[in-house]
Amino acid sequence: MSTLEDFIAGLPKAELHVHHVGSASPRIVAELAERHPGTVPSDPDELRGFFEFRDFAHFVDVYLAVVDLVRTPADIRYLTYEIAREMAQVQQLRYAELTCTPYTSVRPDRDDRGMPIEAYVEAIEDARLAAERDFGLVLRWIYDIPGESGLPAADATLAYALDHPCDGLVGFGLGGPEIGVPRPQFQPHFEAARAAGLRSVPHAGETTGPQTVWDALTLLGAERIGHGTSSAQDPELLAHLAATGVPLEVCPSSNIATRAVTRLEEHPIVAFRDAGVRFTVNSDDPPMFGTTLNREYAIAADLLGLEAEGVRELAREAVRCSFAPADVAARVLAEIDAYAG
Repeated sequence: MSTLEDFIAGLPKAELHVHHVGSASPRIVAELAERHPGTVPSDPDELRGFFEFRDFAHFVDVYLAVVDLVRTPADIRYLTYEIAREMAQVQQLRYAELTCTPYTSVRPDRDDRGMPIEAYVEAIEDARLAAERDFGLVLRWIYDIPGESGLPAADATLAYALDHPCDGLVGFGLGGPEIGVPRPQFQPHFEAARAAGLRSVPHAGETTGPQTVWDALTLLGAERIGHGTSSAQDPELLAHLAATGVPLEVCPSSNIATRAVTRLEEHPIVAFRDAGVRFTVNSDDPPMFGTTLNREYAIAADLLGLEAEGVRELAREAVRCSFAPADVAARVLAEIDAYAG
């Protein structure tokens, strides 16, 4: 008799909150580290220790060290295609919205390591088309502002999105540290992105309080909230989220690794469910947090007391909350419904 873990492993899925560079597995990071020797170990066993975080600030430092390994269009293309391979073949993903941060690859202050935005777009788009052809995985992009780099990064990211559009780009986001990075300063950028047809998907309420989520909703026009963990502290906010149907992108292991939540047993996913708030289950930066999307589904199932049909509904909800084209969404939903486990 198959276990729930076996059911999850084969279940067709979509993922909405997963970072481009943060999805690089030890295998992929080791290859990039061999190409660009330096501070990141190229041995996969050593990388596991490298990915042990003390707190959110340390996570950002490690993340940026990996970002520094992605220096050429060939690196971008390799990273993207290999991430897609693992998503499709290991996690049974059929659709994913990858959060990309082009600023960290294109920005001019990386000395000779920056690349033209045109080259960046060509690399991710070539990998996107190849992934759909080779693995049956449909990818879409969310360009996010690295909040720690402030308004110059916001200006640049908006220009990348509007002046160099690509077929795979669907959303505009905001990531990085929340403390000391107030959301209101980015309101004009999100207004411009939304006016151009991009969907608003900022991170908020991960390491700060509910007010950050309110700001994302009221000022940035958020259609989904990345994390939103602290929403559980504000009953009025929970009621608002439930009434408006704005989903939270929940990432349990990430929240533990970055100390946003102390213990899994205290994760607010149950409070979200009980308040009628929509949410999806995601892996965020899976190799860095020692997890997979399959594992996050298993964690959610345990916390919520779900059996196979409840897990299947989690998969459906991810598709329903996505920005997938209607034909893709219908196809993936049909696969989920037909899956026998």
